[in-house]
Amino acid sequence: MGDRKHATTREKELELAIHRIERGRARTNADKLSISAVAREAGVTPALIHNHYPSIAEQIRVKQGASSRQQRDAKRNELAEERRKNAELRAELGAVKARLQKLATLNEMLVIANRELSAKRSSDNIVDLRPQN
Repeated sequence: MGDRKHATTREKELELAIHRIERGRARTNADKLSISAVAREAGVTPALIHNHYPSIAEQIRVKQGASSRQQRDAKRNELAEERRKNAELRAELGAVKARLQKLATLNEMLVIANRELSAKRSSDNIVDLRPQN
């Protein structure tokens, strides 16, 4: 009965193991909270936690679920923000395309006018039929 510990002592050790893993200070380099990771950190078996410390096992499961929910919620928020940015960029792109279309039309009109003026300047055969003011 040499290395049997009192239940409250063992429970405190398990809680400390949880705390170390959550803070990134685990001696076993565990980086994710799980019953197995807590068992390794505390030097016990996962079965011991399941069978003799169900409240600790439940605490770990709740923290795992909370962590998953937090990650999911963070990802949802991030996705919503990216969708908002995407919508803004699409609207901006639409405005830029419309502006580009107007500029292309204006450019084409200027090219035609330039050709007419160049032809008038270089040829004596072209007569301007518009009335002169």
